[in-house]
Amino acid sequence: MKSHHKGIKRILNAFTYSYDGFKEAFFSETAFRQDLFVVILGLFSLLFLPLTLQLKALLFFSLMLILLMELVNTAIETIVDRISDDYHLLSKKAKDIGSLLVLMSFFNAFVCWTLVLIPFVLK
Repeated sequence: MKSHHKGIKRILNAFTYSYDGFKEAFFSETAFRQDLFVVILGLFSLLFLPLTLQLKALLFFSLMLILLMELVNTAIETIVDRISDDYHLLSKKAKDIGSLLVLMSFFNAFVCWTLVLIPFVLK
């Protein structure tokens, strides 16, 4: 499905496709909505934490990574399901690795938030 549009039309179409992707993920994927809720809570808390801009950026991007990995996982699962509903070890492997991406992104965020917030808790 290569786009035949050029210039600004291609860019505008890209935004439309991205919006469609967000709607699709939001309305069809419970895990995405749950991850989005966690991220929104984290982002809201960043407004009130007395941190430097650099630390807030670190925590912000650790949360964004969760959503990115969830979207990659959803894309992998969608492609695997599109190919076949039959059980196959390679399909399981792809889906399990996609799931691991999400888990590792949560672990990354947990470590970042813990290391940044420990000094405030110990004060």
